[in-house]
Amino acid sequence: MEFRKQKPIYLQIADRLMERVLAGELKEEDRVPSVRDVAEAMGVNPNTVMRTFEFLQSNEIINNRRGVGYFVSPDAKQKILAEQRREFLENDLPLIKQKMKILGIDPMELMS
Repeated sequence: MEFRKQKPIYLQIADRLMERVLAGELKEEDRVPSVRDVAEAMGVNPNTVMRTFEFLQSNEIINNRRGVGYFVSPDAKQKILAEQRREFLENDLPLIKQKMKILGIDPMELMS
């Protein structure tokens, strides 16, 4: 995976894991690949992946079952969708609206 400089690597890995949940590749109660497996697949330090898992756990996307591993939390998909919609409406949409205004694009053009 190629990482962008604008965003911390652990958040980019979290984004990828959340995309897998949204795509249905990881379902509620599915076991998440181990820290070591994710680190190897992404070509990063296991500490970076551990930081990713801590972030996802604090946002109730995954949970740790002591001695067994990490699992996708119930309602993880709904939580991810709610957060990503909020971010889109607060961060992305205002920029899109501003760009449309500058370019003279009428919102009705997007409907066709």
